[in-house]
Amino acid sequence: MKSILIALGFASALAMPAAAQDFGPPELIAAAKQEGRLVYYTANFAEVEQEVIKAFNKRFPEIKVEMVRAPGGQLITRVKTEAAAGKLSADVVDHSDRALMTDLGGLFQDYAPPNSKDYLPESMISPKLWPRVTLVWSIAYNSALVKKPPKSWMDLTKPEYGNKQIGEVIAPSGGTTWTRVMFERQVLGEDYWKKQAATDPVLYPSGAPMSDALVRGEIVMGPLLYNIVYPKKRDGAPLEIFFAPEGAPVNPYASGVPSTAKNPNAAKLFLNWCLSQEGQTFMIKELGNLTSLRQPPVYPEGFDPKVVKVWLPNFDQYVKLHASWVEEWNKTYGYRQ
Repeated sequence: MKSILIALGFASALAMPAAAQDFGPPELIAAAKQEGRLVYYTANFAEVEQEVIKAFNKRFPEIKVEMVRAPGGQLITRVKTEAAAGKLSADVVDHSDRALMTDLGGLFQDYAPPNSKDYLPESMISPKLWPRVTLVWSIAYNSALVKKPPKSWMDLTKPEYGNKQIGEVIAPSGGTTWTRVMFERQVLGEDYWKKQAATDPVLYPSGAPMSDALVRGEIVMGPLLYNIVYPKKRDGAPLEIFFAPEGAPVNPYASGVPSTAKNPNAAKLFLNWCLSQEGQTFMIKELGNLTSLRQPPVYPEGFDPKVVKVWLPNFDQYVKLHASWVEEWNKTYGYRQ
């Protein structure tokens, strides 16, 4: 019954006029429609963002979104290179590593969504950059192959799950994985990496190839961002996903509009929609995100806030510990860049 009510609520939201949803003043919406397009740089998963764009276009079909997706480090390099040459093509930049985006703060113009006061201050790193998505870590396993599934983060250190049954996304892959790595050491213990590495996990450059390997049975379990495995389970893949009792690491993104944006109105409208109640509800309900709104409109399937504690890293530590801890993680897991 609850899921039916949520679905009906989202359908009702889509039926409401844009003005009632407060996606911005009428002149902004009119100017965005006149521009008719925007270029969207993101480090999030392409298949996930394609669903976001489709939902945005149900509300604003007049605006074409051209997505450029790249892994975190590559995307930052592209933004820096294009900006230095005066040729930054992006109208919106959306990135998982808030520390790297802080370094680029001077590239962005002033921007705030209409519901800016509804967002948690601790999810923000700049008044110009907003937590368009807030991703959460879960543990997934192939239900067709695992007869004794894990029930916690610590279970991923059990010798019985050794011999390359577990997958791990490498620590240097981006801001979301760095959040998971911090959680493992600060919450699960300084020896967690050593214990987990002893299971001889298969290492992956990002969650997309790891989740595909999980569905194919090349690995049978591992920690993954919920939004990359939930759509696969929803579409029939033999996966089970849970939020472990030790905690759920979360990573708010940082998204903004460059000062050089050629389609600034369309860019702001896109972000306004993503950050709105409607946009956040869609991304939680359909994609498995969490949210940085003070009052979450809903939670993803299987997430009980009374049972699972959300873990958000201290931002100063997120910045200062990165280089040394990632280097140590690489040595522990025998990974060479």
